[in-house]
Amino acid sequence: MAENQAAPTATPNPRAQRRAARLAKQIRAFAGRHGGSADGHVAHLGQRGARIVIVGADGAWGDLVAPSHAIALQAAERASLTLHESLDGELAAKMRTGPYEWSRMAGIQIGGPANEAPSNT
Repeated sequence: MAENQAAPTATPNPRAQRRAARLAKQIRAFAGRHGGSADGHVAHLGQRGARIVIVGADGAWGDLVAPSHAIALQAAERASLTLHESLDGELAAKMRTGPYEWSRMAGIQIGGPANEAPSNT
């Protein structure tokens, strides 16, 4: 390419833009319900896309799945989500695990749900 030629600009994919906007709206809504601000981490899920882990100011946490890492980063930026490099240390210390998570992790050992297969009746 000659020096005086501009590099071709990538046209934004409208579908990806809409998906990022929807994810950003969900992130902002979560942050609003849990203290007004949130921190997060984006992790690759391979071909499935990327997981956005969101931790509210009150310690509540949740996650969303984006179809690609780029869309996840765009959604986080649109929602003003403070991203962390990893999901350990400072970010993990903010997470509050409730009774539901403990019962699901422990299963029947401490009287939680047995994770039984659904019946066919």
